[in-house]
Amino acid sequence: MTAIVRMESRNLVRGTLVLTGVFGLLVVFMLAVFPGMAAEAETIEQAFPEHVAGLFGFEELHTLEGFLGSYMFPFIWTLFLGIYFAYLGGGMIAGDIRERRMDLLLSNPVSRESVVLQKIGAIWVPLVAINVGLFVLLYAGSFVLEESIDPVVLAMAHLLSVPYLLVCAAIGVLMSVVLDRVASAQAAGLGAVFMLWLLDGLSEMDPDLEWVGGLTPSRYYDPAAILIHEEYALGDAAILLVTFVVLLAIAIGYFVRRDI
Repeated sequence: MTAIVRMESRNLVRGTLVLTGVFGLLVVFMLAVFPGMAAEAETIEQAFPEHVAGLFGFEELHTLEGFLGSYMFPFIWTLFLGIYFAYLGGGMIAGDIRERRMDLLLSNPVSRESVVLQKIGAIWVPLVAINVGLFVLLYAGSFVLEESIDPVVLAMAHLLSVPYLLVCAAIGVLMSVVLDRVASAQAAGLGAVFMLWLLDGLSEMDPDLEWVGGLTPSRYYDPAAILIHEEYALGDAAILLVTFVVLLAIAIGYFVRRDI
């Protein structure tokens, strides 16, 4: 039965188009400021305190790869998109329970496990649309700026962001099955992703807290390593995928047993 995933996918189309447009405008703005930032890259890097520079990982801002990898991707993909997918996941189950749509849905021959899997399966819509749309925009922007960037490297930066975004969505889904109110679940999901991202950055400043960063999903997606050094951490991507499966299994287990 795939009716749920088809319906949820259609429901996500409009919001995805709007979000892609918003992020597209943000990317255009950031590309527009790149020439000025590249000219003042050294001054900018020295202007930030060491702990702030360490938090954001500024590196080689004078190159397009460095600008994308240490400035644009950490903000747009790791932080903003991570928060969005957690927010999206937070409304998937709690909303239907709150509005009593879940009772009607489960009156059909469909299991609770299938409901969760099909609902989160619908996130393929924003995953594909946003990554493909912004890839095209960034690659076209490199020609406008008369900068060269390897399309394979850029594509890998997008592709390896998928496991990270899946984990963020799974965090939201877990909150959605645990909490009753939609707003609470969404706030908890996006708050968790933000705090994990912040904890990852702060842990890199203190050697004693380095191990804490290993518990955060953002530690396993490093766009700077991909775009600047062409390092493809497939093992880290596998860890994120396993984490996604584990979080989803916990969410399903709780949802199967909870009283709605």
